[in-house]
Amino acid sequence: MQSEHHLTLPAQSLPEFEAGWVWLAGAGPGDPGLLTLHAVNGLRQADVVVYDALVDQSILSWARPGAVLDYAGKRGGKPSPKQRDITLKLIDYARAGKRVLRLKGGDPFVFGRGGEEALGLVEAGVHFRIIPGITAGIGGLAYAGIPATHRDCNQAVTFLTGHDQTGLTPDAINWDGIAQGSPVIVMYMAMKHLETIAGKLIAGGRSVDEPVGIVCNGSLVGQEVLETTLGNCAEEAKRAGLSPPAIVCVGKVVRLRAGLDWLGALSGKVLTPDPLGLREATRQADAG
Repeated sequence: MQSEHHLTLPAQSLPEFEAGWVWLAGAGPGDPGLLTLHAVNGLRQADVVVYDALVDQSILSWARPGAVLDYAGKRGGKPSPKQRDITLKLIDYARAGKRVLRLKGGDPFVFGRGGEEALGLVEAGVHFRIIPGITAGIGGLAYAGIPATHRDCNQAVTFLTGHDQTGLTPDAINWDGIAQGSPVIVMYMAMKHLETIAGKLIAGGRSVDEPVGIVCNGSLVGQEVLETTLGNCAEEAKRAGLSPPAIVCVGKVVRLRAGLDWLGALSGKVLTPDPLGLREATRQADAG
């Protein structure tokens, strides 16, 4: 079996990492296998890797031998570098002629501050490249057997963050509008204010019995999944000892986990082909 460092990448379509450039790359939700070839290519060439807290350590083993690994993680409630300082660090490395890979968990443009950092590079005259990644709101849910969309459940999905720049529940979000207009809601960074958010959605018209799935450490070995309801999610999450990083999904798609929990099936879970009970309802209608 080849070691990770001897994996041969296809040369075609993989760009050369030029000195003085910054590549803003998404590392996906955690599983190293979800990295894109462009991200691995960047890791193999970078002189400096500036990485976030949610980047799994095993992913850093793909870095070029001798590359500087510079931690720039931001975690709520813990001492963290300021965003401006991180951007200035990227600029300084690039101006020193380094090939800089800014490696962020998930996708850099989905609640990842990638746009802020890229605009800082533009202002400083630094060349950059964007490498999208699989966002946790899709990849983490998929590893839990919860699809973000399913045509029997929803034709729209809303992604939102559970806190704003102040760390509080975002006032700019039209909670009533989302409660009434989005069949599926996928929330990032919502654990701290889950009780408040659930209350706002219920006040906006969502049922207390609506299915909720909470996925912690999605796609990683320590992944935990709680299936609950909107009325009970905050209390049950606290009782279960769940903590960030987590994705919270509200909507009927959570019920599909009974048929799509492919990781559970590997451990012996028996899946049902009709998790929504649609076939049974059709049979009953036909019989009637």
